[in-house]
Amino acid sequence: MPKKFIKRLMPDHRVIREHRYLRIFGNLMRDPNLFHLNRRSASGAFANGLFWAFVPMPFQMLPAALFAILFRVNLPLSVALVWVSNPITMPPLFYFCYKVGSWLLDMPVHKIELELSFQWLTTELSLIWAPFLLGCFVVGIISGLLGYFAVRILWRLHLIRHWQHKKRARELRKTFENSDK
Repeated sequence: MPKKFIKRLMPDHRVIREHRYLRIFGNLMRDPNLFHLNRRSASGAFANGLFWAFVPMPFQMLPAALFAILFRVNLPLSVALVWVSNPITMPPLFYFCYKVGSWLLDMPVHKIELELSFQWLTTELSLIWAPFLLGCFVVGIISGLLGYFAVRILWRLHLIRHWQHKKRARELRKTFENSDK
């Protein structure tokens, strides 16, 4: 079951509550939804974490943690999902965001020739900042919503299958008991 697998990967809630950077939230960290894995907290964590994964800023985990606490969704899952955009996946994800923003603003896609220097970064960013940021915002919202509804639907389907399995097991048990008599 995915819930058991995810729970095994999550750190102990006491360790997270006592983390020196998270102590500033005080009693807000006592909310059980921050560490329980249920449909509401997991789907909200997916929405929160996937949105912040597309925000082009350093330390994306901090706002993901802050909003997980404010929205009372699963904190470890929110922070972990931010790592969808990691140093390996960032270039293609952010280029896709730039292309989406260019399409939305009806601007031509600027051909980017990669050069690792601060001057290149500031020059290129001055040309593409508007479509890039718009694309990041739109893709972040869409991926957050898709993650939210996907978790809700998959969780519901899993529950329906579980209930059907239990119903079949009861019926088989009843049939077996009746055949013994």
